[in-house]
Amino acid sequence: MTLFNLFGKRTFAHGIHPEEYKATTKEKATRRLPFAPEIIVPLAQSIGKPAKSIVFKGQQITRGEIIAEADGFMSVPIHAPVTGQVKSIDIVMTAKGEKAPAITITTSLSSGQLILESDIQQDYLRLSRTELIQAVKNTGIVGLGGAAFPTHVKMSIPDDRKIHTVLVNGCECEPFLTTDHRVMLEKIEQLLGIRIAMKCVDAPKAIIGIEDNKLDVLSAIKPHLPDDGSISIEAIETKYPQGAEKMLAYSLLGIEIPSGGLPSEVGLAIFNVATLAEIGALLPAGRGLIERIITITGDTVEKSGNYLIPIGTPIRYLLEYAGVSGQEIELILGGPMMGLPIQSLDVPVTKGTGGLLVLDKHATKQGDVLPCIKCSQCLQACPILLNPAELGQLAAKRLYDIMEEDFHLNDCFECGACSYVCPSNIPLVQYFRIAKTLNRERHLQDG
Repeated sequence: MTLFNLFGKRTFAHGIHPEEYKATTKEKATRRLPFAPEIIVPLAQSIGKPAKSIVFKGQQITRGEIIAEADGFMSVPIHAPVTGQVKSIDIVMTAKGEKAPAITITTSLSSGQLILESDIQQDYLRLSRTELIQAVKNTGIVGLGGAAFPTHVKMSIPDDRKIHTVLVNGCECEPFLTTDHRVMLEKIEQLLGIRIAMKCVDAPKAIIGIEDNKLDVLSAIKPHLPDDGSISIEAIETKYPQGAEKMLAYSLLGIEIPSGGLPSEVGLAIFNVATLAEIGALLPAGRGLIERIITITGDTVEKSGNYLIPIGTPIRYLLEYAGVSGQEIELILGGPMMGLPIQSLDVPVTKGTGGLLVLDKHATKQGDVLPCIKCSQCLQACPILLNPAELGQLAAKRLYDIMEEDFHLNDCFECGACSYVCPSNIPLVQYFRIAKTLNRERHLQDG
């Protein structure tokens, strides 16, 4: 990649420095959003197999109870985000424009929406690793940084691999988003969920990695760290995509995750900071994941901020509450670099939703797609040293197999840095997503 501690800074080669746009929300404490009259809970909220519904139409359900069971190892249960009545179990529109099964709940607005807390706090550190990983699965937790990978699966390290360090990703390098920032300031006690992750993967130490635009987090957390030095916090250069697993591992430790490999192959287990904070809150109480913090912000948002929101809350309700004005807007679930543009206001917040970004047409990249001028800006931006220009030209010729076999297409994690810097407005990352999808379909057909 490049020299570790490049120019005196802990960082990686290439990358970009987009405007942060975080000032509007980073100082705003998290507030609870009022409950929506109707909640839409998709059965597929993570990578892997969708959960199986165990409720029926008309059933009265209580906030926090299991309404869908995990269907196998690569699946997680789903808990009721609200107290209410099951309105339907039907096919609904998802953020990706596809249709998938979901449980729709009519919220009991007269209910206090309280969760009955157990009188017994679980001493999770006395559980065996197997019991602890099962307990994590029972919470329904998935990666809250956006990937939505089942956390218990990531914790199930193969016996032939030894983890020496848990990396806790608190970089939050996407512009606009500040949820992880607020979690690290407001949920310091719950961050001891890091210890759960350390036991699950049998790691002796953990490092919380933050970008150096969050030094208030460093000051807030340091006094609470254990005296034995098993958990530490370190700041690295603010640069996009510093929060990607490969970039984080290299910037903090100088360790390269191999092409096509996993962090566990080099002794690392990497988790998003909000994921571990939720585990630290949910697991001792034996509760499930029913809500999450998301950032609602953008050009025409009257009440920008960080909100605690029941999973399944429709986007339409969020926009109404936040006071969004203007007709010509683009809505993005997540951040502007890797987020997902949506067309329907009826899609819900899911476990992997970290933000709702509202941009007017003037704030998005406009202009015709022009021919590549071979300026090499995309090469200088790519953090894993691919050749986006060459990949884009192969995509235009539909040579998807060559992109994969000879130009390392699958190493691309779709950070969008190449598209961001392209002066010809070529939607490179969209080309790469299409190529990957078609290649996967081809492999399935070939058996």
